[in-house]
Amino acid sequence: MKKLTNTLSKIMVAVVIVCSNCLPAAAQESAAVLAGAELTRAVPTGFYFQGQSAPTQMRNATAARFGSNRYVIAGLVDTAGYAADVRDKYQGFLITDSPVRIGGFELGVGAYGFGFLSDGKFLVMDLSGKELFSTLVQSDKGLKRPRPLMMSEGGAGVRLYGGRSYITIAAI
Repeated sequence: MKKLTNTLSKIMVAVVIVCSNCLPAAAQESAAVLAGAELTRAVPTGFYFQGQSAPTQMRNATAARFGSNRYVIAGLVDTAGYAADVRDKYQGFLITDSPVRIGGFELGVGAYGFGFLSDGKFLVMDLSGKELFSTLVQSDKGLKRPRPLMMSEGGAGVRLYGGRSYITIAAI
């Protein structure tokens, strides 16, 4: 009986150690939307997509930090120099320095183009314009002051809004 009690005690200690190591990692994944100087430092002033560089609309740029050093950055760009068919689906950029999940799809580290489409979908493309995935957006009818692009903290990550339409970005 003493041997069984000793074994159970060792197992309990091991479980406590493992769980205590997991808690800081889970706590680090909380999301914070950046503002002010922190936002300005994170957002690039321009973005390359399909062979062209377009300036970032800084008033329509946003970013979030997951934990202490994982970032997701999004911004609308001036697409005046792009062809009409590209402008219809490419509105801005999305940069992530760690894997994230958007609408059930995993998006790896990298830079991407995106668009909130008129058919109620959010489209993600690689830098060449190749469509990677699209997912349905949700609508936030209660949003009092929609902006062309913004982020808010919510639930299991951050919400990226295009007007009242949004998708959720979660750290993986």
